[in-house]
Amino acid sequence: QVQLVESGGGLVQPGGSLRLSCAASGIIFRIFGVAWYRQAPGKQRELVASITNDGSTTYVYSVKGRFTISRDNAKNTVYLQMNSLKSEDTAVYYCNLVNGPKPYWGQGTQVTVSS
Repeated sequence: QVQLVESGGGLVQPGGSLRLSCAASGIIFRIFGVAWYRQAPGKQRELVASITNDGSTTYVYSVKGRFTISRDNAKNTVYLQMNSLKSEDTAVYYCNLVNGPKPYWGQGTQVTVSS
């Protein structure tokens, strides 16, 4: 059974940092790209960052220089290091496969940036 489980969210003050994790199971993880998405209430879900099977990365402009996506194939895990967090980063964050056979949406992890 394919599962993608997000964790690491929480409440943080503006300027703070969080590291999100996406743990995968039920797939040959190393052959898939993985992406992080986020969705705030009343807003469209947006692609935040992605990483290919060989480690190439992309980011939405608004997080460039602040967020870093990485992967550890030995642990079947993708990370999203988020620094210099802003209130507009508040959202539920999800991970999913890039070009997977279908979406595997999990529960996501809530990130709240507030003073």
